[in-house]
Amino acid sequence: MSDYLDLLGLPFMQRAIIAALFTGLAAPVVGTYLVQRRLALMGDGIGHVAVTGVALGLLTGVSPVWMAVLVSVLGAILIEVIRERGHANGDVALALLFYGGLAGGVLITGLAGQSGARLQTYLFGSITTMSEADVLVTMALAGVVVLLGVGLAPQLFAVAQDQEFARVAGLNIRAYNVLVAVLAAVSVSVAMRTVGLLLVSALMVVPVATAQQLTRSFRGTLLAAMALGTVAAVGGLLISAAAPDGTTVAPGPAIVLLALGCFTLSWPIGVWLRARQRLRRPFPVVTTAAHQAVGEDEHPHEHGEDCGHVAVQHGDHVDYVHDGHRHAPHGRHYDEH
Repeated sequence: MSDYLDLLGLPFMQRAIIAALFTGLAAPVVGTYLVQRRLALMGDGIGHVAVTGVALGLLTGVSPVWMAVLVSVLGAILIEVIRERGHANGDVALALLFYGGLAGGVLITGLAGQSGARLQTYLFGSITTMSEADVLVTMALAGVVVLLGVGLAPQLFAVAQDQEFARVAGLNIRAYNVLVAVLAAVSVSVAMRTVGLLLVSALMVVPVATAQQLTRSFRGTLLAAMALGTVAAVGGLLISAAAPDGTTVAPGPAIVLLALGCFTLSWPIGVWLRARQRLRRPFPVVTTAAHQAVGEDEHPHEHGEDCGHVAVQHGDHVDYVHDGHRHAPHGRHYDEH
């Protein structure tokens, strides 16, 4: 245990924890809007384009992170242009980026005289090798994503949910769509060193899918996804650091698998919450027979606020749903219908 605590106190581990914290906060913010627009795989497509950006950085000697930001932003804007002009649907545009980005990255990396191992640190992440400058860049980019994604939440949600309504409300649809695409590209670059370009989409989408199981509002989903993303990013890193001697657990896959584990645990809870929500919906208005009195001794137990059964307001009294019937306590007996 003391060795583990000593490991967490090392400078490279502290830098990794800070980077994981900011990445976990920022990635689900953009993922929430992508899921709303049914573009969950857009982050994956941009991640493949960023591979070309990293390769160009290795070839030219420019910072691979900043080159990845530039190229992925251009790729994200290209996706929006293709979608808006209607020459190809979103799936085709994403496929073009998938294949072109990855092939271009591998080709340029070879021309730069770099080995595949160098490119692999960006494909699957290398959070424990981040320098202080890398952490500062991650913090700055993540701060911009969170600030714009949360601060413009009403406008971005309106555009993602109903573009016709947003247009009537006077919002610039094209500008907000491009903004979401640019934020997605920046998020990919932020998460590039944490989970890797091939797994970045998981950190953007899986926390959002988990939050949707537990929440019923957009703002609740956004905040819960940010919390879950942070737990997954930092938790996965700490789990990888706790790997026993002689074994290696890569932080990127550990983060993604922890996020998927949270979704697996939340799914049955979401099913139960949705079932309870359906029970709380008002019964359809139908003509029913008058209440039938049930003797006190014939009822299994006494209903009340803490009885565990769903309460339904019915006129001037409250019915309780029990075994497919609605019961109402009246004096020392129950009526049911």
